Amino acid sequence: MVSLSPKNLPAADLSADQLEQGHSLWQDAWHRLRKNKVAVIGACLLIVLGLSCALAPFFAQSYYENNLELTYAPPSADHWFGTDQLGRDLLARVLYGGRISIMVGLVASFVALVIGVSYGAIAGFFGGKTDMVMMRIVDILYALPFTIFVILLMVFLKDPMQAFDTWLGQHGMKQAQGVGKIILLFATIGAVEWLTMARIVRAQIMSVKRMEFIEAARSLGYGRSRIIFRHMVPNILGPVIVYTTLTIPSVMLLEAFLSFLGLGVDDPMSSWGKLIKDGSEKMEEYWWLLVFPGTLFSLTLFSLNFLGDGLRDALDVRSSKD
Repeated sequence: MVSLSPKNLPAADLSADQLEQGHSLWQDAWHRLRKNKVAVIGACLLIVLGLSCALAPFFAQSYYENNLELTYAPPSADHWFGTDQLGRDLLARVLYGGRISIMVGLVASFVALVIGVSYGAIAGFFGGKTDMVMMRIVDILYALPFTIFVILLMVFLKDPMQAFDTWLGQHGMKQAQGVGKIILLFATIGAVEWLTMARIVRAQIMSVKRMEFIEAARSLGYGRSRIIFRHMVPNILGPVIVYTTLTIPSVMLLEAFLSFLGLGVDDPMSSWGKLIKDGSEKMEEYWWLLVFPGTLFSLTLFSLNFLGDGLRDALDVRSSKD
């Protein structure tokens, strides 16, 4: 007769460290992302650039004070990036401009994220005629040229934003003037960038709405809004995060294009797009006006795209066994 003492049980000799630990999708994604050197370098560059722009008031000079004695001064120990046509320190203007460009990219992308996820999730969940009507609206908006649509919105909403800036100036907040133009950029760019997000979310929702955990939620009597936003949307965050990361550089490029058309922020405020526009007009004589803002802008766009590609590969469930 075989004894059933602990000594004869082979599993008893296994330590906890020898047991294979399970990993969630997000843990596997983080592990794969860390192995992607290009994505890690892009993330590090974004952190450095973001902190530099955020901490600009602590080490950069004033971005709006004029010094006509230093007009178009080349890079030096006192002015690392040189000065512009009004003698303003270009390093300070590049860092402060980066704050606006990055802020426009993040906030406008967040606006597009909220609208696109909500719209696409509702269309995909209800399906049928509701889905058909909602997606035909998306198709109609897709047929409109994005840039022209943004320009029209900015033209129509320009007067209320100017009135808001005037009100700020009358109440002693002169340095806050121009905020209305930035809010206008947030609203107009975010209002057109949500269309692709809505299509992506709709397709993902339609693929998960027949799964067992959704049927279980229905059988428990959960409401539609709870099923959509607490059970469905969290399970499609992978594609949403990836596309959001790739939306930010496209939003920043659109803001730069609008600055070239004179629809960006107004002086004394600046953005990378506005600085590149000003620098392109004097690039043959004063190269630093274009090189420094253009380099930081390009580094940011490349870093965002590299990080987005890395996140796409990391969140691909088909490579979970790699």
